[in-house]
Amino acid sequence: MGTNPRKENDSDKPKNETGKKKVQKLKAKNMEETLKRIEEAEAAADSSEDSPFVSGSDDSDDESLSEDGGSVSESGSDQSKLSEDEDVVQSSDGDNPTGACDEDNDHSSGDGVIEADDGDNYHGEDSHGESDDSREVVEESDSSEDEVAPRNTVGNVPLEWYKDEEHIGYDLAGKKIKKKERQSKLDSFLASVDDSKNWRKIYDEYNDEEVELTKDETKLIGRLLKGKAPHADFDPYAPYVDWFKWDGAKHPISNAPEPKRRFIPSKWESKMVLRYVRAIRKGLIKFDDKPKEESRLYALWDDSSSGKGRDWHIFQHQNLNCQVHALRTVPAYDKAVQETFDRCLDLYLCPRVRKKRINIDPESLKPKLPSRKDLKPYPTTCYLEYKGHKGPVMTISTEPTGQWIASGSKDGTVRIWEVETGRCLRIWDLGENIDQVAWNPLPELPMLAVAAGHDVFILNTRCGSDEQQKKIEELLHVEPQMATEDSGQYDWGQDDRHGGIRLKHFKTVTKVEWHRKGDYLSTLMPSDILFRAMNALIGSVCSIRESRSVLIHQLSKRLTQRIPFKTKGIPVSTAFHPTRSIFFTATKKDVRVYDLLKQKLIKKLEAGVREISSIAIHPGGDNAIVGSRDGKLCWFDMDLSSRPYRVLRCHPKDITGVAYHRSYPLFASCSDDCTSYVFHGMVYSDLNQNPLIVPLEILRGHSRVMDCKFHPRQPWLFTAGADSLIKLYCH
Repeated sequence: MGTNPRKENDSDKPKNETGKKKVQKLKAKNMEETLKRIEEAEAAADSSEDSPFVSGSDDSDDESLSEDGGSVSESGSDQSKLSEDEDVVQSSDGDNPTGACDEDNDHSSGDGVIEADDGDNYHGEDSHGESDDSREVVEESDSSEDEVAPRNTVGNVPLEWYKDEEHIGYDLAGKKIKKKERQSKLDSFLASVDDSKNWRKIYDEYNDEEVELTKDETKLIGRLLKGKAPHADFDPYAPYVDWFKWDGAKHPISNAPEPKRRFIPSKWESKMVLRYVRAIRKGLIKFDDKPKEESRLYALWDDSSSGKGRDWHIFQHQNLNCQVHALRTVPAYDKAVQETFDRCLDLYLCPRVRKKRINIDPESLKPKLPSRKDLKPYPTTCYLEYKGHKGPVMTISTEPTGQWIASGSKDGTVRIWEVETGRCLRIWDLGENIDQVAWNPLPELPMLAVAAGHDVFILNTRCGSDEQQKKIEELLHVEPQMATEDSGQYDWGQDDRHGGIRLKHFKTVTKVEWHRKGDYLSTLMPSDILFRAMNALIGSVCSIRESRSVLIHQLSKRLTQRIPFKTKGIPVSTAFHPTRSIFFTATKKDVRVYDLLKQKLIKKLEAGVREISSIAIHPGGDNAIVGSRDGKLCWFDMDLSSRPYRVLRCHPKDITGVAYHRSYPLFASCSDDCTSYVFHGMVYSDLNQNPLIVPLEILRGHSRVMDCKFHPRQPWLFTAGADSLIKLYCH
């Protein structure tokens, strides 16, 4: 068993000796090249100047260093080869881990011979032939102890905060760091001229000191500016080291057999080729032959007319109109020079267009509105609150004399308040949500119309004198009536419980408006009814669509009639003209103006809003304001146009109510955004002068403002809110 390894080692001895000789030659060659590169680098470094930014010495230094680095990389590659050869020797020597001592001694003596031969060039090498570079490799440290702590400890605080202070921060001991005296620009320039190392100085604002860069730092900065690596000993083109051993790799990554589709022609490609062939045969695809290019060269002064078939057509002029066959036969134009000169004069003396910039003051673009102090009085502050309702107050109405105010709430009650004291005079519990209350406009008839559900109540407020009460009781007395064809739609009846008249409707009533004479009132039910009528002569049933949304009632005669107009759209609000027999009906998109005497449509006002919510008529009768669901307030001048004269985008949410003052040039709007806006709206008697609209005040105080009304005589505004309160705003 022990004889076999000896024979193998004896047979491998010549191979090991040849390998060692190759290693010796490589090491000697590598050492000579390394020493040569180092000498060249030192010579180049001595000849270079201090500044790497002035001359190109740094380039030579970098080139020498890169070449030096290249030598190092080459030596590294040679050493890798050397290590591989030595591994072969070691593996051959290590085949017998328990071999005889004679062979081991022979190998050790052989290693000693190698060290003796290379002792002149290498010092301190081991038996494996590892060599050290003549230059010291500086290893970078990531330790925070190598960094110099900043003198200023203020952190990330901006230095602008210390602009007006005598110090710029605090040191580690907590003492103030005083600012240094600043030199003038002339002194600093002279100092920089006298100082030869000024180009290496950098001012540190954070610590208020000048820092001088070293040569190594300047070289590093220069390499960074040139886009090179910071360190000169870095080799960006180091040889690739393949760490994977490919010896014995017999199998590929995938040993799967080739699929059949790689050996069979594609069926889809053949179909596409067939489609192209058919298209070519049908003429859908045409291959246009390139036209024969004619020679661009021809005889310019050729007299023969058939030279190239070219006829020279000279431009037609007022004094020259001829056709020639050659360019040299064109006659001279006697005015050619004069026209060229005139054209040059036109170009030289042509008028320049100078665009002047218009300097406009932005303040001049604003409309010149009067001051709010000159427009007083108008409501500004909350003076009084009326408390008593248990639900949101939906509607309010003021008595013509201004002494009383009525309110309706979702708690089903109607209350009458004294304006000056806030005392609740009377309460009616109707049991349904109150949508609208309206005082009779005649002071001698203090009656109240209330819309609650399907009914309209006309109540006696008992706020007048005894004579007025007797007249109201006679007016509110209703005798039993005979059944009519429309009795199913509405019915007049006596309300003994509340003391008044109960007018029943077939739908929910949302609006009640009095005529200026106090005998007529209109009711609004925002829905259309489709009913059937029997044609007795034909005997067929036909469908007739008629508007029953708006009804007009006469109190003295107990009569109810429909408006003699066909309304297009669903009405949302109605109003009577303050002085004429004109009726306004507002649908969701427009406002229609009707003449009740002539029974025809006078005008159609197009608001251009998403949905109209409310309408109010100016006491003069020629202007109107319309509120919408998208927060826009439209002022209409009906004598001017059917389009809005002004559109005020004052509310971000739905407008719930609008109102005019009877005597003062004021109008107001309320919205779901918890605000009420008060405007100055002056209408002039001169038709050539447009109305003056000025915003005055924004009133706040409710969670949601449901309705607003002006006092008939004073510049006061009443607002009803969803917080069950009624507020009085005074000037």
